[in-house]
Amino acid sequence: MSEAPSSPDPEFKRALLAQLPALRAFAVSLCGRSDLADDLVQDAILRAWANQHTFTLGTNMKAWLFRILRNGFYSRARKAGREISDRDGQLTERLAVGPGQYASLAFQDFRRALEALPSDQREAVVLVGASGFSYEEAADICDCAVGTVKSRVNRARARLRELLTLAEGDMPAPDMPTPAA
Repeated sequence: MSEAPSSPDPEFKRALLAQLPALRAFAVSLCGRSDLADDLVQDAILRAWANQHTFTLGTNMKAWLFRILRNGFYSRARKAGREISDRDGQLTERLAVGPGQYASLAFQDFRRALEALPSDQREAVVLVGASGFSYEEAADICDCAVGTVKSRVNRARARLRELLTLAEGDMPAPDMPTPAA
């Protein structure tokens, strides 16, 4: 909005004030709520006052003010169409993206814990857990019994949970820090 003129025209002020009841009635007919109508009228009056230098006295002030009010109403409606009501914050929580460093920190913690395992357990858990081999295939690769691979994987998983301070059956979430982080 531009600045209001330094010396307001008394004729403009009288003509503007004379249109207030009609403006309010028009605003109520547009939005259907008196509180919103009062806001619309106030905005329209402020815009008209700030732009009174563009109005030519003797022309139709009512039409000019109604156009300002109507344009303000439709501008608000367009803006409201782009806004989403989220009073309890549930939508915002679903749209929010956690910081990426948590996943990186969790991966670093996991890598350190994996390196802390004995080599036979690390080998077994990587073959079965990360590479997707079956216990039988991992046993063939390691040249040992299937039961030995199962035992190594079980001990490796238990030790990883312990090192990462996870409860039995818990998996670290990719976007949340692990307690060890």
